Amino acid sequence: MMSITEYVGIAQKHLQSAPVNVVRLTYDLGMVLYETGDWPETVSGMIQKDRKGGGKSGYAIIVNDKHCEARRRFTIAHEIGHFVLHPDLIGASIGDDWLYRSHLPGIREAEANRFATNLLMPNELLEKVAADGADTIPDLARIFKVSRSTMAVRLGVPFEIRESDEPADHASEAAHRQPGSA
Repeated sequence: MMSITEYVGIAQKHLQSAPVNVVRLTYDLGMVLYETGDWPETVSGMIQKDRKGGGKSGYAIIVNDKHCEARRRFTIAHEIGHFVLHPDLIGASIGDDWLYRSHLPGIREAEANRFATNLLMPNELLEKVAADGADTIPDLARIFKVSRSTMAVRLGVPFEIRESDEPADHASEAAHRQPGSA
């Protein structure tokens, strides 16, 4: 399995401009990415050992292509988090529903979510983009190709999302959010 040092070396080249290309990073980490339309809306993605179709690492990430781009990007980053942080826990697969719950303890899912947030919106890149004039949550979310609520969480600021505020590709995400969920 890959060490954190190896991961950082590979990931560093992807963290230079927004949006971070998590698809390319997946392949550079030796994994293969698949999209499926066969899953219900409640399932976002999973990572699994796949010796035949998993690339040179032997792992594949599968995402639900019914979800908007921002959600798919977060799911990919979340699964990369499991690949880097929890390789010994993956087993045959770790599947996450749209609230990013799996059979793993809550702390492992929180770690993968935090990893995904930092991967998609690294501090240095946020500072660079903000210095170039993007200073609103909607602008930053558009540049980083994340949802407005994800950007607000990353920045640690309150931001009420109204469905009418979300661009078309985020509308389904807002519609599927339950009260109290992030």
